[in-house]
Amino acid sequence: MNAARGSEVIKIWPEESQEAAKLVIDTYGEPHEATESMLVWHGVGPWKRIEASRAFARHSFPAPHIDSVTSVIDHRVPPEKVTELTQFDGSVVVARTAGEVAARCHDEQANLLALNLMNDIVNGDRTVDDARDYYAEEFLAVRRGDSAPYMEGLRFAPTGAGAGDPDARALSDDQLERASAQGGNG
Repeated sequence: MNAARGSEVIKIWPEESQEAAKLVIDTYGEPHEATESMLVWHGVGPWKRIEASRAFARHSFPAPHIDSVTSVIDHRVPPEKVTELTQFDGSVVVARTAGEVAARCHDEQANLLALNLMNDIVNGDRTVDDARDYYAEEFLAVRRGDSAPYMEGLRFAPTGAGAGDPDARALSDDQLERASAQGGNG
């Protein structure tokens, strides 16, 4: 589908996801890719990619809202930190093999907040509880019209390309060859 049609595509989306997608279009222009269910921008702002989707999830932290905009960066997260990140915010997703971390919320600013706090947790600068408390404080600051520094941009440099973790091999070529040979005897 032609990228210039992103603004047209979202006209049939639910109001919640339509509003969130329009915020991204207003910031970055028409998407690089558009389908009936998703708009995608590559390499805009600080993002590897940003996606706006027709589908949305209801999310109650720190207050009820919808999640339909995903912001993705290349960043290595040690496997032992992933559980803490899911405890912090279920909308922060680590794709270890690809070396990506994403935040999914209503808008780019909330994703910046979540990813900045993700980095604080990974670096040991904040506990899960401290990060959740700080998230709520910044959320309220924006509502009051106050400064919210963690929502203004990434406060760290993403690891970048090569952040992927291919994991450790568990099977040797010899084991695979023997298994294939045995499978052919049945």
